[in-house]
Amino acid sequence: MTEPTSAPGKGNPLKRAVPAGRSARAAAGFAAAALALFALAPLALSDFRLGLLAKYLCTAMVAVGICLAWGRGGLLTLGQGVFFGLGGYAMAMHLKIADAGPGNLPDFMQLYGTATELPWWWRPFANPLFTIAATVLLPMAVAAVLGSFVFRRRVRGAYFAILSQALAAALAIWLIGQQATTGGTNGLTDIRGFFGYDLDDPVNQRMVYFVIAAALLLLVALARQLIHSRYGELLVAVRDSEERVRFLGYDPANVKLVAYVVAAGMAGLAGALFVPAVGIISPAMIGIVPSIEFVIGAAVGGRASLAGAVLGAIGVAWARTALSEEFPGAWTYFQGLLFIVALAFLPGGLASLAGVVKRRRTARPTGEPAPALPLGEAA
Repeated sequence: MTEPTSAPGKGNPLKRAVPAGRSARAAAGFAAAALALFALAPLALSDFRLGLLAKYLCTAMVAVGICLAWGRGGLLTLGQGVFFGLGGYAMAMHLKIADAGPGNLPDFMQLYGTATELPWWWRPFANPLFTIAATVLLPMAVAAVLGSFVFRRRVRGAYFAILSQALAAALAIWLIGQQATTGGTNGLTDIRGFFGYDLDDPVNQRMVYFVIAAALLLLVALARQLIHSRYGELLVAVRDSEERVRFLGYDPANVKLVAYVVAAGMAGLAGALFVPAVGIISPAMIGIVPSIEFVIGAAVGGRASLAGAVLGAIGVAWARTALSEEFPGAWTYFQGLLFIVALAFLPGGLASLAGVVKRRRTARPTGEPAPALPLGEAA
């Protein structure tokens, strides 16, 4: 992954030696995660709870992309709901066409619309291979266009975050206004099949869970490879000193664009798998609020740590389900408080807590503070 240097401080500043044992720890972590997801969870949880876990894992897949784009690249992506929604609607369109049968219109079109045939932009989604590709490539294409426009004009920080949220709001408003072709506020509901498998069958529901769990592990492996590659080092360099990277001959816009596009593809895949797990996709699931919820999960767990971001996303999603039932009016405020506390008092998230405690224990007796924990140390 990186070339060792002959002495500290020598060689390419964008490369660093890989700490001994990191690969072994990663392999052990993957094995433990696979055991928990594929063996322990199906044995310990009922079908209903396993279905909820499948939904939480889709949220974690989005958090993996946020970890790459925000945790490593410094891109506060508050519009991941857009790419989640594009992947989700692409999958739902195919499944609704399949449920309707050859030559028939989806049920909501018969109820709300006056068309006698599928709209032209629905027709390609009748092909399953096109749909599978579109769930990932369509969000990546939109991210590539938007990112090229934004990054080459050096839009960053709060302006980038606001633009991302505006895009999420615009997509949700557009979907609501197209009731005859997108289902409007209700979205695409009552999805009964998944590539020929009946989703009412608990066996098939478990199959969907296993597909989601496998996809999550694959995305984590991909993100880890990117983070610990030369590109990952370059991404961190752009985050910390963009002008210096430009002076070295790299284009920071291209570096940030790759992270943004990859994160969008991950969110699109998560949205596509969310649809068979839940059976519905609607504008309420892809607007501003869901986009913020994705970021909160990654921030609470640790945006610079893949494991932290994944566990944080699962934990926050679980808390939303559990606590919103007891405190429906207060959950949104509690969620916002979590985000503020994480950013203000524990920027590295829960994943950095052990490092903070260790740093305080080893602080000098004179009271001089120890060096700050780097954001990437929690990874």
